[in-house]
Amino acid sequence: MKKFPSFLPIFIATAVVAHGQAPQPTVEKLSDARAEKVIFLNPEYLSFAPKTKLKEGRKIPLIIYLHGAGGSGTEIRKITGQVARGLIPGLKKFVEEPCLIVAPQCSRESSKSKEKGTWEAADLEIFLEQVQEAHPEIDLKRIYLTGNSMGGYGSWMWGGHHPENFAAIAPIVGGIGRGGPKDVTPDLEKWAANLAKVPVYAFAGGQDRVVPAERSERIVAAIKKTGGKQAKIKVFPEEGHGAGRLVFSSKEFFEWMFSQKRD
Repeated sequence: MKKFPSFLPIFIATAVVAHGQAPQPTVEKLSDARAEKVIFLNPEYLSFAPKTKLKEGRKIPLIIYLHGAGGSGTEIRKITGQVARGLIPGLKKFVEEPCLIVAPQCSRESSKSKEKGTWEAADLEIFLEQVQEAHPEIDLKRIYLTGNSMGGYGSWMWGGHHPENFAAIAPIVGGIGRGGPKDVTPDLEKWAANLAKVPVYAFAGGQDRVVPAERSERIVAAIKKTGGKQAKIKVFPEEGHGAGRLVFSSKEFFEWMFSQKRD
């Protein structure tokens, strides 16, 4: 299986209090029982909680961020390095409500599988169960999924299996196959039918030589072919694989995401 290059940019999520300082992440863990079940997921994950104390009973949105290939491994703090170039500036500038953001980490390998590690829907479902249990303040109707590069693939894949989890999905420069940028899942039509059930906004770089924009264009077209009317794509014609920096500095991105809510 071909891997995503390790040098790909990683955009790591963080939470922010409007007009305030971003809190430092907390390292949280899956329960022992859940940790036994995952294959490629580091049992530790990062949680970035609002700094301001919430009123009792208040519900807040959740953003789940899936990192790119360069963040893979078992050292959870490794994925904090790109925080300043990830979501935090845009959140501080454009979001006027507190939110919780969590960032899981994908391992490169596992004793439970001979395949190379990547995002797996079953792992991420277990992860989401843990997050929901640990954070009752989450508004279950406002869970947002995004990710960059391999994390963009993870967003397509997880949403393609379990669209019911999410109020919105925003894959960024993501592939559409487990085997890497050149791969295309044989389940593309199945993914598309499921992704038609949730608002999707995909982003790609027109000059991307790592994951061609055609991959995102292909799956968005497939979603629309199944009757999906909530899927759209933005291709930055002059950008390459680093197009995520434009996405996360865009008011449009945050306004779109935070306006979505499941029925």
